[in-house]
Amino acid sequence: MTRNLDARPQAPPQSGGDPTSDDLVLQALGLGLRYGSRDAFRGITLGVRRGRVLALVGPSGCGKTSFLSCLNRMTDLLPRCAIEGQVRLNGQDIHAEGFDVVGLRRRVGMIFQRPNPFPMSIRRNLEFPLREHGVRDKDTLEGTLEAALSDVGLWGEVKDRLETSALALSGGQQQRLCLARALALKPSVLLMDEPCSALDPLSSGVVEDLIDGLRERYTVVVVTHNLAQARRLADEVAVFWFQEGCGRVIEHGPVDQIFGAPRSEVTAAYVNGMRG
Repeated sequence: MTRNLDARPQAPPQSGGDPTSDDLVLQALGLGLRYGSRDAFRGITLGVRRGRVLALVGPSGCGKTSFLSCLNRMTDLLPRCAIEGQVRLNGQDIHAEGFDVVGLRRRVGMIFQRPNPFPMSIRRNLEFPLREHGVRDKDTLEGTLEAALSDVGLWGEVKDRLETSALALSGGQQQRLCLARALALKPSVLLMDEPCSALDPLSSGVVEDLIDGLRERYTVVVVTHNLAQARRLADEVAVFWFQEGCGRVIEHGPVDQIFGAPRSEVTAAYVNGMRG
């Protein structure tokens, strides 16, 4: 991954609230991402407020998942990938020289579209990342494991089979296990890329309830194509759209504004099912 801040003049930032507010945990400032010669998105300025759920909505192909991957530098793993602008975590530029990327991904956890448990036991799924981050004390491991599984409503379901393979769990249980694995590292921010899209309606409802219950303890950024889900879960919504050859944020605001009184005609058409 290459980072290029000066390759071209940046487009004017899109509105995303006051980027200097003290309650902002994550800030994208004039952020752009390019794969080779193709822009995924550009010119995005967007703040993520502490203890809130921010939903990223919009049609496929307008940069939502790519934007999410910038927030904990998952883009480092992609070849021919260039970033413009800044991402700040608690005021610190995450691309600054010497910035602790391993620590970043502990503080900013990621839940993917499809459950991705490790092919090992339920216990090892939680202990492995903890040990990788230096946790060795047996009592600490046990306590953290139980707390994380309890937080996602899994402890009662799996406490008597912790040594069995995580791959034997149902899809909904696997997704909750992946969420518990992220929570075990005590992040401050959770990034979720369509966490319910691969689940049945019942399991999706369980995961939605979990996200709703986490809102006061964590800052959550969730990509979803389900507008009803965004309306149920989010405090704020950012609407992505494909404009001028790449993804843009066309509107950002409180959930009631986006769904009840959007400023953009495109947003109004989208949330009312007439576009997208």
